[in-house]
Parts: sequence; structure tokens; C-alpha cells
Amino acid sequence: MTANSPDSIKIAKLTPNIGAKVTGVNLAERLDKATFDALKAALLEHLVVHLPEQDLPPGAQINFTERFGAVEPHPLGSRKGHPEFENLLVLENNPNRRGARNDFWHSDISCAPTPPALTVLHAITVPQGKGDTLICNMYRAFEELPEDVKTKVDGLTAEHSGEAIHRRNEAADTDGAKSIDVPPPEVHPVVRRHPETGRRALFTNRFFTTRFTGMTEEESAPLLEMIEARATEPDNVYRHHWQPGDLLIWDNRCTMHYAVYDYDPSEPRRMHRTTAAGDRPAA
Repeated sequence: MTANSPDSIKIAKLTPNIGAKVTGVNLAERLDKATFDALKAALLEHLVVHLPEQDLPPGAQINFTERFGAVEPHPLGSRKGHPEFENLLVLENNPNRRGARNDFWHSDISCAPTPPALTVLHAITVPQGKGDTLICNMYRAFEELPEDVKTKVDGLTAEHSGEAIHRRNEAADTDGAKSIDVPPPEVHPVVRRHPETGRRALFTNRFFTTRFTGMTEEESAPLLEMIEARATEPDNVYRHHWQPGDLLIWDNRCTMHYAVYDYDPSEPRRMHRTTAAGDRPAA
């Protein structure tokens, strides 16, 4: 049995409700269609997949991600891309460069007109036992809402603003761009239908989502807080403990994630991030 064949892939659930570990795949080599389809099916079923021990140069990561959708630079230019590959972000922390924080629950760039479909994150250097990433299941968060709340949010829309990135990047000692042209907020459905699975998931996060349409920020805050609390209950979360070479892929259309910042600013951490373009969220 050789790597990168449908027979080589092994898929093991990581938790009962989210996440799978995938072995028998070498992403540095191009996957044939059957192998790629098997990997994509695992992602759609489990929402996040972990592929360990990947030696993946930036160009190969971009080529792999492009099979899911166009790989684009950050739409707000909040961080510089790789010096040779503008559409690959280097998330780095070291004594000379302090990375912008991501220790808040969010779905990547939900403030964009067409937020990314999925994120690919490759660990190059990680502080041992620190800097975990948490990912939660927003399908299940919607399905397990109390019926009265489910009825209330179904059909609502909400505003998503990039102003939160601007505020974050204004913090001292961070590599985030200080001058960001923040566009007007985008309005997206609170419950979106996944374009590939047809399932419905909550699509709010307290970082980008400022308010529900027709409500003030103050009126919206309790419901946004309740949604996040429900979505991030321990049995709905996969917590990834990084090792060098790990690669995670998660589906932004039905998850939120949180990057734990428990390492010293001087500890080296380097991750390569690409995203595949998505569609405009629809109910």
C-alpha cells in the first residue's frame, strides 16, 4: 500500500462531535482525484481534519489549497503575506516579531462579502505544549438551541465588521498592519446553509458580528453571548495540541476557532496559513 491512494487513507474520529485525524496522505505530492475526494469527504463530514507529519513548502500548500477554491491574500491586508507568496500568510511570533493575537472565537474574515470556505494551517515551529487551537461545531450549535431561540434566530441577519481587526492591530508590539481601510459592514444570515452539504449552521461570532439587523449592539449582545456559550461547550469543541509538521484544515462555513495565547512573547511560533475562497453566505 502506498501513500496518496484511496486505500492508504485512514480516518479516525478525534471527538464524538467534531474532528478527524487523517493518515496515509503526503500533501507534498499531488493527490489523485480519488484520494483528494476522500480527504474532502472527511472534511465535510468531520468539519476539521488533522494531517500529521507534513513537510509542505509554501508553494505546495498553495497548490493544494487551490483545489478547494482560489487562494487569496487577506482581504483587509491585516498582515503581510510570505515574501514570495502574497496569498500565504505567515503567522509568526519570536523575540523580534510579536504576532497579532487571535485568542477569540471567530470564523475567518466573516466580515468579507464572500468569507473563506476553509482554512489550511501548517505548523512550522511551535512552543512545546502551548498555543493550542480550538474549533467548534456550528451545525450542532444550531441544532441544539432551545426551540424558541432557534425560531428567533432563523431568518435573522447580522452585521459583520472588520473594525475589530483594526482595533486589534492597533495594539502595541504586534505585526498587524496599522493602517487598514475598513469597508462598511457586510450583512449575512445568522443561520447559513452550507453550499455543499445542505446542512444549516449558526454564522455569528462576537469578534466580527456587531449586531443583529434591526437591533442595537446593546440589544444584540446577550444573544450573541448565548450563542457563543452554547457553541463552545466542551463536548462541542476539538482542541488541537500542535506538533511541528501538523496541518489542520477546517471549514469556516460551519465552525468557529480560537487560538490560545499561553506562550511567552519571546517563544518562537511560526504557522503558514492559506484560505480557499467561498461563496456569499445564504440561508
